[in-house]
Amino acid sequence: MGLVKNIVRSRPVQEALGFLVAGYLGLVRRTNRFVIEPADAYDRIGPQMPVIAAMWHGQHFMIHYAKRPQDRAASLVSRSGDGEFNAVALRHLGVRAIRGSGARGRDIRKKGGARALRGLLRALTDGEMVVMTADIPKISRICGTGIVTLAQLSGRPIVPVAVVTSRRIDFKSWDSASIGLPFGRGAMVLGDPISVPREADAEHLETMRQQVERALDTVHERAYALIGSRDPGANTVRSNVANGTGNRATAGGATR
Repeated sequence: MGLVKNIVRSRPVQEALGFLVAGYLGLVRRTNRFVIEPADAYDRIGPQMPVIAAMWHGQHFMIHYAKRPQDRAASLVSRSGDGEFNAVALRHLGVRAIRGSGARGRDIRKKGGARALRGLLRALTDGEMVVMTADIPKISRICGTGIVTLAQLSGRPIVPVAVVTSRRIDFKSWDSASIGLPFGRGAMVLGDPISVPREADAEHLETMRQQVERALDTVHERAYALIGSRDPGANTVRSNVANGTGNRATAGGATR
């Protein structure tokens, strides 16, 4: 089993997997009829670029659909083995990977969180939009402080984004991940930009964190409604709150 794992995680195999994933996602994008809400979203958000595009982790497969061809973009991707082929796929889709993740209960230096934050700040300063998940690592649909801290330090607004398709595979994973299937309908919903004041104290940051969390729930609920479906991750929110994890907002996440 160890040999198979090593082969799968070898550079040539990771490159091939990433290329195939990118090709498939491109097919899904081309064969689904997408509606964008609000219709003038890019006209309103364009002058505020570069922005921080926020998503729930389960949407990480398709979030790049919301990027316009002319937008330079970077995405936070974990250092895990799974993250490697995701980074390759993103490269083929025109998104630069910044490696690292939050460190809930772990050494932030080992996970690359501090270095990743610096990389994200440089990307925004250089005019690249940043795409990142808002969830606490392994705790779905609970927004961490990482994304609001990035907004505070960079001065760039957070834009909540949801990208969904009517035909899809919903995984029974911790993040209720979904991946679209070809030949269906799709919806992209962009929320109002959320700015975090540089002088915000801890209490204010918590208020902003909750605002981002609510905004992400709202855009996902609306996106699924537009395709006549229901958010498969909605139960995850209630489960997290019932289990008492709703107050454990300590860090931002990364695409695996």
